[in-house]
Amino acid sequence: MKSSDNSTEAMLATVAQIGREVAAKHADDVDRAARFPAEAFAALREAKVLSAAVTKELGGAGLGVVPLSRMCFLLGHHCSATGMILAMHHIQVASIAQHTGGSPQIEDYLRRVVSEQRLIASATSEVGPSGDLRQSIAAVEKTADGFTLTKRATTISYGAHADDLLISARRNSEARPNDQVLALALKGQFQLQEPGVWDTLGMRGTCSPGAVIKTSGQAWQVLTVPFGEIAPRTMVPYSHLLWGGLWLGMATEAVRRTRALARAKARKTPGQLPATAQHLSQLVAKLQTMQSEIDAAALRYAALCEERDFATLDNVGYAIEMNNLKLTASERVADICADAMRLSGIAAYVNWGDYSCARLLRDAHSAAIMINNYRLREMNAAWLMVHKGE
Repeated sequence: MKSSDNSTEAMLATVAQIGREVAAKHADDVDRAARFPAEAFAALREAKVLSAAVTKELGGAGLGVVPLSRMCFLLGHHCSATGMILAMHHIQVASIAQHTGGSPQIEDYLRRVVSEQRLIASATSEVGPSGDLRQSIAAVEKTADGFTLTKRATTISYGAHADDLLISARRNSEARPNDQVLALALKGQFQLQEPGVWDTLGMRGTCSPGAVIKTSGQAWQVLTVPFGEIAPRTMVPYSHLLWGGLWLGMATEAVRRTRALARAKARKTPGQLPATAQHLSQLVAKLQTMQSEIDAAALRYAALCEERDFATLDNVGYAIEMNNLKLTASERVADICADAMRLSGIAAYVNWGDYSCARLLRDAHSAAIMINNYRLREMNAAWLMVHKGE
């Protein structure tokens, strides 16, 4: 399944093929066993997909947020866990690749991501800050030849299966909670102690229990660009747009299965619409609205990046806009999957069969708690009190 070139179309076609032929084949077992989707990621590595967000100058495909979100959409049809892991990885790679600070060591590391197809996990959550990405308790401690860091993370996305971790922390032990940096922990340099148990309702294959991270490394592994710049310009928009692409793929698949069942019933009564046809048309309208919102937001963000409009990207108004996209997309995917199940009845409720929506619905409910929607609404409310824009 090797892509013959680095063109966007070729890579997307390869990801679609991996979704159909590999991820779909193992998705039910990945879910039942709550295991890492190893087969899908072996294929993605072979196709050089893990370096898609690395710039062309450093050997990657140089893909932006629109095609990366499309990748997650394509995988979302077949295995939500595979799509989510790839989304999280692309978010970490983009956060590094777009903010190297001119560091030759960071650029060399990105070349290793290309040549070795290294999988990078996220460790931004922490016990204590109540899910606030922009607050840290853990701090980087400088040593004579580098740094040490200990962090009690509430979740570490596929941490035990990752090559490297990207960890948010205070700049030093004297820094304020919001004076943060990102530290890159390389395989062999970190330990995951006191690991939790990942036995969840959905997204079981992401294998993301919390743990105490203990790591050390060289000074270059602490990014010089402040996290306060990386988060609004790259990490947060990429998160909401790539997750949105995945959720759109899941919702699209739920609607596809519902339409397939309705058509199967219609063939048994030629000339007569199924009783659910009108409700199905309403469900498709919901899906089209979701797609329009995500597509428009992705194109707007891509344009802002192309124009290097940092004033807008750093603005509170844009942060509210991104939060609202996440809120609506995360709620729509669960609503659409639930409506699909209600329309199809027992055929969608069971855990097997061509029309089952059970796994999709369970996975969809994770969307509201990935950066908890209650927390996002609180943030928006607080920002609206000080934001001077419309």
